[in-house]
Amino acid sequence: MSRYRLTPTPAQEQALAEHCGHTRYVWNLACEQHAHWRPGRKSAPRFAEQCRQLTEARAESEWLRAGSIIVQQQALKVGDVRRLSGNVGAVKIPKVGWVRFRWSRTVPDGVKSYRITRDRAGRRHVAFAAIPEPIPVPGTGEVVGVDRGVAVSAALSTGEMLNAPGLRDPEKARLRRLLRKLARAKRGSNRRGKVKQAIAKLKARESDRRKDWVEKTSTDLARRFDVIAVEDLKIRDMTTSAKGTIGAPGRNVRQKAGLNRSIMAAAWGRLVQRLEHKGPGRVAKVNPAFTSQRCSVCGIVDAKSRESQADFRCRSCGYACNADVNAARNIKLAAGHAVSVREGPRVAGPVHREPQRDLLLVG
Repeated sequence: MSRYRLTPTPAQEQALAEHCGHTRYVWNLACEQHAHWRPGRKSAPRFAEQCRQLTEARAESEWLRAGSIIVQQQALKVGDVRRLSGNVGAVKIPKVGWVRFRWSRTVPDGVKSYRITRDRAGRRHVAFAAIPEPIPVPGTGEVVGVDRGVAVSAALSTGEMLNAPGLRDPEKARLRRLLRKLARAKRGSNRRGKVKQAIAKLKARESDRRKDWVEKTSTDLARRFDVIAVEDLKIRDMTTSAKGTIGAPGRNVRQKAGLNRSIMAAAWGRLVQRLEHKGPGRVAKVNPAFTSQRCSVCGIVDAKSRESQADFRCRSCGYACNADVNAARNIKLAAGHAVSVREGPRVAGPVHREPQRDLLLVG
Protein backbone atom coordinates (compact mmCIF):
# COMPACT_ATOMS: atom_id res chain seq x y z
CA MET A 1 0.00 0.00 0.00
CA SER A 2 1.21 3.52 -0.82
CA ARG A 3 1.49 5.47 2.45
CA TYR A 4 1.35 9.26 2.87
CA ARG A 5 1.76 11.48 5.94
CA LEU A 6 -1.50 13.06 7.11
CA THR A 7 -1.56 16.56 8.57
CA PRO A 8 -4.94 16.85 10.33
CA THR A 9 -6.05 19.92 12.22
CA PRO A 10 -6.57 19.55 16.01
CA ALA A 11 -10.33 19.13 15.48
CA GLN A 12 -9.77 16.52 12.78
CA GLU A 13 -7.24 14.72 14.99
CA GLN A 14 -9.90 14.42 17.69
CA ALA A 15 -12.42 13.08 15.18
CA LEU A 16 -9.90 10.55 13.86
CA ALA A 17 -9.19 9.40 17.40
CA GLU A 18 -12.94 8.84 17.93
CA HIS A 19 -13.09 6.88 14.66
CA CYS A 20 -10.25 4.67 15.89
CA GLY A 21 -12.03 4.11 19.20
CA HIS A 22 -15.25 3.07 17.46
CA THR A 23 -13.39 0.82 15.04
CA ARG A 24 -11.46 -0.94 17.82
CA TYR A 25 -14.67 -1.46 19.79
CA VAL A 26 -16.55 -3.02 16.86
CA TRP A 27 -13.53 -5.08 15.80
CA ASN A 28 -13.01 -6.51 19.30
CA LEU A 29 -16.69 -7.48 19.55
CA ALA A 30 -16.48 -9.27 16.19
CA CYS A 31 -13.32 -11.10 17.26
CA GLU A 32 -14.99 -12.11 20.52
CA GLN A 33 -17.93 -13.61 18.61
CA HIS A 34 -15.61 -15.73 16.46
CA ALA A 35 -13.44 -16.72 19.44
CA HIS A 36 -16.54 -17.97 21.26
CA TRP A 37 -17.24 -20.52 18.52
CA ARG A 38 -16.53 -24.18 19.30
CA PRO A 39 -17.16 -27.40 17.31
CA GLY A 40 -20.82 -28.32 17.63
CA ARG A 41 -21.99 -24.77 18.25
CA LYS A 42 -23.82 -22.55 15.83
CA SER A 43 -21.43 -20.72 13.54
CA ALA A 44 -20.39 -17.16 14.33
CA PRO A 45 -22.53 -14.46 12.66
CA ARG A 46 -21.58 -13.46 9.13
CA PHE A 47 -20.98 -9.93 7.86
CA ALA A 48 -24.66 -9.19 7.08
CA GLU A 49 -25.80 -10.36 10.51
CA GLN A 50 -23.03 -8.40 12.22
CA CYS A 51 -24.12 -5.26 10.34
CA ARG A 52 -27.68 -5.78 11.64
CA GLN A 53 -26.34 -6.19 15.17
CA LEU A 54 -24.24 -3.06 14.73
CA THR A 55 -27.35 -1.09 13.79
CA GLU A 56 -29.03 -2.26 16.99
CA ALA A 57 -25.94 -1.37 19.04
CA ARG A 58 -25.82 2.12 17.52
CA ALA A 59 -29.49 2.65 18.45
CA GLU A 60 -28.68 1.83 22.09
CA SER A 61 -25.33 3.61 22.39
CA GLU A 62 -25.10 7.37 21.90
CA TRP A 63 -21.27 7.14 21.84
CA LEU A 64 -21.29 4.58 19.03
CA ARG A 65 -24.06 6.39 17.15
CA ALA A 66 -21.98 9.56 17.02
CA GLY A 67 -19.44 7.83 14.78
CA SER A 68 -19.61 6.98 11.10
CA ILE A 69 -21.38 3.72 10.27
CA ILE A 70 -19.23 3.50 7.12
CA VAL A 71 -16.08 3.43 9.23
CA GLN A 72 -17.59 0.93 11.65
CA GLN A 73 -18.87 -1.48 9.01
CA GLN A 74 -15.88 -1.79 6.76
CA ALA A 75 -12.62 -0.25 5.66
CA LEU A 76 -12.90 3.42 4.81
CA LYS A 77 -14.17 4.11 1.28
CA VAL A 78 -12.43 6.66 -0.84
CA GLY A 79 -14.99 9.39 -1.28
CA ASP A 80 -12.57 11.69 -3.07
CA VAL A 81 -8.89 12.54 -3.33
CA ARG A 82 -7.64 15.82 -4.70
CA ARG A 83 -4.37 17.64 -5.13
CA LEU A 84 -4.12 21.10 -3.60
CA SER A 85 -0.57 22.02 -4.63
CA GLY A 86 2.71 20.47 -5.70
CA ASN A 87 3.25 18.65 -2.41
CA VAL A 88 -0.11 18.83 -0.64
CA GLY A 89 -3.20 16.69 -1.21
CA ALA A 90 -6.46 16.11 0.62
CA VAL A 91 -8.64 13.06 1.22
CA LYS A 92 -12.29 13.16 2.27
CA ILE A 93 -13.03 11.13 5.41
CA PRO A 94 -16.60 10.49 6.60
CA LYS A 95 -17.69 12.84 9.40
CA VAL A 96 -14.22 14.43 9.44
CA GLY A 97 -14.10 16.28 6.15
CA TRP A 98 -11.13 17.03 3.94
CA VAL A 99 -7.86 16.10 5.66
CA ARG A 100 -4.58 17.20 4.14
CA PHE A 101 -1.66 14.88 3.49
CA ARG A 102 1.81 15.22 2.01
CA TRP A 103 1.73 14.47 -1.71
CA SER A 104 5.17 12.86 -1.57
CA ARG A 105 4.56 10.80 -4.72
CA THR A 106 1.82 10.15 -7.25
CA VAL A 107 -1.35 8.65 -5.81
CA PRO A 108 -2.08 5.38 -7.67
CA ASP A 109 -4.93 5.46 -10.17
CA GLY A 110 -8.10 3.52 -9.50
CA VAL A 111 -7.74 3.15 -5.73
CA LYS A 112 -11.01 2.09 -4.08
CA SER A 113 -10.09 2.07 -0.42
CA TYR A 114 -7.60 3.41 2.07
CA ARG A 115 -6.53 2.92 5.65
CA ILE A 116 -5.71 5.53 8.29
CA THR A 117 -3.10 4.60 10.90
CA ARG A 118 -1.43 6.23 13.88
CA ASP A 119 2.11 5.19 14.86
CA ARG A 120 3.68 5.19 18.32
CA ALA A 121 5.06 8.68 17.77
CA GLY A 122 1.53 10.00 17.27
CA ARG A 123 1.85 10.54 13.52
CA ARG A 124 -1.08 9.85 11.20
CA HIS A 125 -0.71 8.24 7.79
CA VAL A 126 -3.11 7.39 4.99
CA ALA A 127 -2.36 4.29 2.91
CA PHE A 128 -4.10 3.79 -0.44
CA ALA A 129 -4.73 0.19 -1.45
CA ALA A 130 -3.01 -0.41 -4.77
CA ILE A 131 -0.76 -3.13 -6.19
CA PRO A 132 2.41 -1.50 -7.58
CA GLU A 133 3.81 -2.57 -10.92
CA PRO A 134 6.90 -4.80 -10.64
CA ILE A 135 10.24 -3.42 -11.78
CA PRO A 136 11.07 -4.64 -15.33
CA VAL A 137 13.76 -7.29 -15.68
CA PRO A 138 17.00 -5.65 -16.91
CA GLY A 139 17.69 -8.64 -19.19
CA THR A 140 21.44 -8.71 -18.57
CA GLY A 141 21.44 -12.26 -17.22
CA GLU A 142 23.29 -11.09 -14.12
CA VAL A 143 22.85 -12.95 -10.83
CA VAL A 144 23.80 -11.38 -7.49
CA GLY A 145 24.23 -13.09 -4.14
CA VAL A 146 23.19 -11.21 -1.00
CA ASP A 147 24.53 -12.23 2.40
CA ARG A 148 22.57 -10.67 5.27
CA GLY A 149 24.45 -10.10 8.50
CA VAL A 150 24.61 -8.07 11.69
CA ALA A 151 27.90 -6.20 11.28
CA VAL A 152 27.12 -5.68 7.57
CA SER A 153 23.39 -5.57 6.79
CA ALA A 154 23.84 -6.82 3.21
CA ALA A 155 27.05 -7.90 1.49
CA LEU A 156 26.81 -8.42 -2.27
CA SER A 157 28.76 -10.87 -4.38
CA THR A 158 29.98 -7.83 -6.34
CA GLY A 159 31.95 -6.76 -3.27
CA GLU A 160 29.55 -3.98 -2.21
CA MET A 161 28.86 -3.62 1.53
CA LEU A 162 25.52 -2.10 2.50
CA ASN A 163 24.42 -1.07 5.98
CA ALA A 164 20.96 -0.11 7.19
CA PRO A 165 21.14 3.31 8.87
CA GLY A 166 20.17 3.76 12.49
CA LEU A 167 20.36 6.52 15.06
CA ARG A 168 23.38 8.80 14.97
CA ASP A 169 25.72 8.98 17.97
CA PRO A 170 24.12 12.13 19.48
CA GLU A 171 20.69 10.53 19.07
CA LYS A 172 21.88 7.34 20.75
CA ALA A 173 23.22 9.38 23.66
CA ARG A 174 19.89 11.19 23.96
CA LEU A 175 18.02 7.87 23.87
CA ARG A 176 20.14 6.55 26.75
CA ARG A 177 19.37 9.68 28.79
CA LEU A 178 15.67 9.34 28.08
CA LEU A 179 15.67 5.68 29.12
CA ARG A 180 17.30 6.62 32.42
CA LYS A 181 14.66 9.29 32.93
CA LEU A 182 11.94 6.79 32.14
CA ALA A 183 13.28 4.38 34.78
CA ARG A 184 13.08 7.14 37.42
CA ALA A 185 9.70 8.56 36.39
CA LYS A 186 6.63 7.61 38.40
CA ARG A 187 4.14 5.41 36.57
CA GLY A 188 1.10 7.35 35.40
CA SER A 189 2.77 10.75 35.78
CA ASN A 190 2.77 13.45 33.11
CA ARG A 191 6.57 13.43 33.14
CA ARG A 192 6.65 9.73 32.29
CA GLY A 193 4.21 10.28 29.44
CA LYS A 194 6.38 13.05 27.95
CA VAL A 195 9.51 10.90 28.19
CA LYS A 196 7.78 7.97 26.50
CA GLN A 197 6.63 10.26 23.70
CA ALA A 198 10.19 11.55 23.19
CA ILE A 199 11.50 7.96 23.05
CA ALA A 200 8.78 7.02 20.56
CA LYS A 201 9.80 9.88 18.26
CA LEU A 202 13.42 8.71 18.24
CA LYS A 203 12.38 5.12 17.57
CA ALA A 204 10.09 6.26 14.76
CA ARG A 205 12.95 8.23 13.20
CA GLU A 206 15.15 5.11 13.29
CA SER A 207 12.39 2.99 11.77
CA ASP A 208 11.78 5.54 8.99
CA ARG A 209 15.47 5.50 8.02
CA ARG A 210 15.53 1.72 7.96
CA LYS A 211 12.42 1.53 5.75
CA ASP A 212 13.85 4.16 3.40
CA TRP A 213 17.08 2.16 3.09
CA VAL A 214 15.15 -1.03 2.33
CA GLU A 215 13.11 0.68 -0.39
CA LYS A 216 16.14 2.21 -2.09
CA THR A 217 18.27 -0.94 -1.81
CA SER A 218 15.55 -3.30 -3.07
CA THR A 219 14.77 -1.00 -6.02
CA ASP A 220 18.45 -0.74 -6.95
CA LEU A 221 18.95 -4.53 -6.87
CA ALA A 222 15.77 -5.22 -8.85
CA ARG A 223 16.88 -2.75 -11.56
CA ARG A 224 20.44 -4.08 -11.86
CA PHE A 225 20.08 -7.88 -11.67
CA ASP A 226 17.91 -10.52 -13.28
CA VAL A 227 18.12 -12.82 -10.26
CA ILE A 228 18.72 -11.89 -6.61
CA ALA A 229 19.88 -14.83 -4.51
CA VAL A 230 19.47 -14.87 -0.71
CA GLU A 231 19.74 -17.46 2.02
CA ASP A 232 16.51 -19.16 3.03
CA LEU A 233 16.68 -18.01 6.66
CA LYS A 234 13.97 -18.76 9.22
CA ILE A 235 14.13 -15.33 10.82
CA ARG A 236 11.20 -15.86 13.16
CA ASP A 237 12.87 -18.92 14.65
CA MET A 238 16.21 -17.14 14.84
CA THR A 239 14.77 -14.21 16.82
CA THR A 240 12.73 -16.12 19.39
CA SER A 241 13.31 -15.20 23.02
CA ALA A 242 15.85 -17.19 25.04
CA LYS A 243 14.12 -16.56 28.38
CA GLY A 244 12.73 -20.06 28.62
CA THR A 245 10.43 -20.91 31.53
CA ILE A 246 10.63 -20.77 35.32
CA GLY A 247 11.38 -24.49 35.44
CA ALA A 248 13.84 -24.36 32.57
CA PRO A 249 15.29 -20.84 32.36
CA GLY A 250 17.22 -19.85 29.26
CA ARG A 251 20.94 -19.21 28.98
CA ASN A 252 22.73 -16.07 27.78
CA VAL A 253 19.37 -14.28 27.69
CA ARG A 254 20.81 -10.76 27.50
CA GLN A 255 23.23 -11.69 24.70
CA LYS A 256 20.44 -13.38 22.72
CA ALA A 257 18.16 -10.38 23.18
CA GLY A 258 20.92 -8.11 21.85
CA LEU A 259 21.41 -10.37 18.83
CA ASN A 260 17.66 -10.34 18.16
CA ARG A 261 17.62 -6.54 18.19
CA SER A 262 20.59 -6.44 15.81
CA ILE A 263 18.85 -8.80 13.36
CA MET A 264 15.72 -6.67 13.42
CA ALA A 265 17.77 -3.49 12.97
CA ALA A 266 19.41 -4.99 9.85
CA ALA A 267 15.93 -5.46 8.27
CA TRP A 268 16.65 -8.97 7.01
CA GLY A 269 13.05 -9.96 6.47
CA ARG A 270 11.77 -6.66 5.09
CA LEU A 271 14.54 -6.47 2.49
CA VAL A 272 13.66 -9.87 1.00
CA GLN A 273 9.94 -9.11 1.23
CA ARG A 274 10.31 -5.92 -0.80
CA LEU A 275 12.59 -7.68 -3.30
CA GLU A 276 9.85 -10.25 -3.87
CA HIS A 277 7.30 -7.46 -4.35
CA LYS A 278 9.42 -5.54 -6.84
CA GLY A 279 10.88 -8.54 -8.66
CA PRO A 280 8.32 -11.35 -8.42
CA GLY A 281 9.80 -14.69 -9.44
CA ARG A 282 13.32 -13.30 -9.45
CA VAL A 283 14.34 -13.97 -5.83
CA ALA A 284 16.13 -17.30 -5.38
CA LYS A 285 16.30 -18.67 -1.84
CA VAL A 286 19.18 -21.08 -1.33
CA ASN A 287 20.17 -23.43 1.47
CA PRO A 288 22.22 -21.43 4.00
CA ALA A 289 24.31 -24.44 5.13
CA PHE A 290 28.08 -23.77 5.07
CA THR A 291 27.85 -20.58 2.98
CA SER A 292 30.11 -18.81 5.50
CA GLN A 293 32.62 -21.71 5.74
CA ARG A 294 32.95 -22.71 2.08
CA CYS A 295 35.62 -21.19 -0.15
CA SER A 296 33.92 -19.58 -3.14
CA VAL A 297 36.94 -20.43 -5.35
CA CYS A 298 37.87 -24.05 -4.60
CA GLY A 299 34.68 -25.13 -2.77
CA ILE A 300 36.46 -26.57 0.29
CA VAL A 301 34.42 -26.32 3.51
CA ASP A 302 36.57 -25.49 6.53
CA ALA A 303 35.25 -23.72 9.63
CA LYS A 304 38.76 -22.54 10.52
CA SER A 305 39.07 -20.64 7.22
CA ARG A 306 36.88 -17.91 8.69
CA GLU A 307 39.54 -16.27 10.81
CA SER A 308 37.24 -13.57 12.22
CA GLN A 309 33.90 -11.95 11.65
CA ALA A 310 35.28 -10.00 8.69
CA ASP A 311 38.15 -12.14 7.37
CA PHE A 312 38.09 -15.34 5.32
CA ARG A 313 41.27 -17.12 4.22
CA CYS A 314 41.02 -20.55 2.62
CA ARG A 315 43.61 -22.93 4.14
CA SER A 316 43.47 -25.07 1.00
CA CYS A 317 43.96 -22.67 -1.92
CA GLY A 318 44.98 -19.51 -0.04
CA TYR A 319 42.08 -17.39 -1.36
CA ALA A 320 41.49 -14.38 0.92
CA CYS A 321 38.38 -12.21 0.95
CA ASN A 322 35.95 -10.42 3.20
CA ALA A 323 33.99 -13.18 4.93
CA ASP A 324 30.57 -11.71 4.10
CA VAL A 325 31.44 -11.16 0.44
CA ASN A 326 32.76 -14.74 0.21
CA ALA A 327 29.43 -15.98 1.63
CA ALA A 328 27.52 -13.83 -0.89
CA ARG A 329 29.52 -15.39 -3.73
CA ASN A 330 28.66 -18.86 -2.47
CA ILE A 331 24.99 -17.85 -2.43
CA LYS A 332 25.33 -16.59 -6.00
CA LEU A 333 26.97 -19.85 -7.11
CA ALA A 334 24.13 -21.90 -5.62
CA ALA A 335 21.50 -19.78 -7.39
CA GLY A 336 23.51 -19.61 -10.61
CA HIS A 337 23.51 -23.39 -10.80
CA ALA A 338 19.72 -23.39 -10.69
CA VAL A 339 19.54 -20.79 -13.48
CA SER A 340 21.99 -22.69 -15.72
CA VAL A 341 19.98 -25.90 -15.25
CA ARG A 342 16.85 -24.02 -16.31
CA GLU A 343 18.50 -22.63 -19.44
CA GLY A 344 19.53 -26.04 -20.70
CA PRO A 345 22.46 -26.78 -23.05
CA ARG A 346 24.47 -23.72 -24.04
CA VAL A 347 25.29 -24.83 -27.61
CA ALA A 348 24.20 -21.52 -29.14
CA GLY A 349 25.04 -19.43 -26.06
CA PRO A 350 22.97 -18.69 -23.01
CA VAL A 351 19.49 -17.32 -23.45
CA HIS A 352 18.41 -15.41 -20.37
CA ARG A 353 14.68 -15.11 -19.91
CA GLU A 354 12.67 -13.91 -16.96
CA PRO A 355 13.21 -16.60 -14.31
CA GLN A 356 10.25 -18.45 -12.81
CA ARG A 357 9.83 -18.73 -9.05
CA ASP A 358 9.35 -22.54 -8.87
CA LEU A 359 12.48 -23.21 -10.90
CA LEU A 360 14.70 -20.85 -8.92
CA LEU A 361 14.08 -22.13 -5.41
CA VAL A 362 16.99 -24.20 -4.18
CA GLY A 363 17.30 -26.21 -0.99
